[in-house]
Amino acid sequence: MKATINIPDDLYRRVKAEAALRGLTIREVTTTLYRRWLRGGQENEAAGQETPEEWLRAWLRDCHAAMEQAPLGPTALEHLQADRNRLEPQ
Repeated sequence: MKATINIPDDLYRRVKAEAALRGLTIREVTTTLYRRWLRGGQENEAAGQETPEEWLRAWLRDCHAAMEQAPLGPTALEHLQADRNRLEPQ
């Protein structure tokens, strides 16, 4: 479903930039926030914040999703190992 909402320009630019840095679309960010809100965000919002446990669960979910979307290729550890081998005499 398509929906049109009005949000402040500066907020949209900040969200769009952060989403791009994380490799996400605005739609993915918005959908994630709606789902999180439906899972219990009403109580958290009324209290003013989510619990540390809820924050950690959401963070781990986001990390897992980012890892699934990461491009294939050498890991950071593999890059470091290759660099280390370059410096050691053969």
